Amino acid sequence: MTEPRWLSDEEQRVWRSYLHATTLLEDHLDRQLQRDAGMPHIYYGLLVKLSQAPRRRMRMTELAKDAKITRSRLSHAVARLEKNGWVSREDCPSDKRGQFAALTDEGYEVLRRTAPGHVGAVRQALFDRLSPDQVEQLGAIMRTVAEGLEPTGPDADLPWLR
Repeated sequence: MTEPRWLSDEEQRVWRSYLHATTLLEDHLDRQLQRDAGMPHIYYGLLVKLSQAPRRRMRMTELAKDAKITRSRLSHAVARLEKNGWVSREDCPSDKRGQFAALTDEGYEVLRRTAPGHVGAVRQALFDRLSPDQVEQLGAIMRTVAEGLEPTGPDADLPWLR
């Protein structure tokens, strides 16, 4: 067995800073969305994805893939959003097992009212603190990390396939 490639002191500092910042950012956005709309950040992201889809609806499997979550977690989230009247489920006419999630007019209105506060929270917490060069660097870094973590092979272990 080979010796692990331990993180250098600098890599360890960067890793811990990354974890600390992303935890704080997610908490900041969750609190803002809970306060303004009574929903967690993940639910807001689902409403955004549906609002941008043709006819404001997506197959559940595609929504899970886009949101990078398990089908089980998506099903639970959609059930909560349905209970609020913000999303409805529709059967897929071409596939008896498939379902669509559709953003309701009420859900679209909640999203419309909530978006300004959310973008303000994102801007205040992240973009207002960075220079234009840092924003560009952060974007390039995150794209590189994401590309390396999203395998495309047939045996890939991806959340939306679970």
